[in-house]
Amino acid sequence: QVQLVESGGGLVQPGGPLRLSCAAAGSIASVGAMGWYRQAPGKQRELVASIMWSGRTNYADSVKGRFTISRDNAKRTTYLNCDSLRPEDTAVYYCNAEITTKSGSFFSTNTHWGQGTLVTVSS
Repeated sequence: QVQLVESGGGLVQPGGPLRLSCAAAGSIASVGAMGWYRQAPGKQRELVASIMWSGRTNYADSVKGRFTISRDNAKRTTYLNCDSLRPEDTAVYYCNAEITTKSGSFFSTNTHWGQGTLVTVSS
């Protein structure tokens, strides 16, 4: 059983910072790309940022210069540091990861999602 456990959401004032964390847990052989998505009310889920095992990153234009994604491979955890938050950043944020598991001599890689954490930016 593999899980992505998120934490760090909540209410923050415009301009404020917030840090999200996502840890992969379970019987895991390896963790590949990890990322953060978000879904605002009435909108489609969108990619916020992603990070490869090597540390290579990718960001949505709307968050470049304000959000920073990082990861700790030893802890199988990814972080999203959010600065200069805006009301339009309000959304449920989901963690995503490519996780490889081993069963006997067979390896299987699948995409997993966290349960989501609500971020509300409001005064």
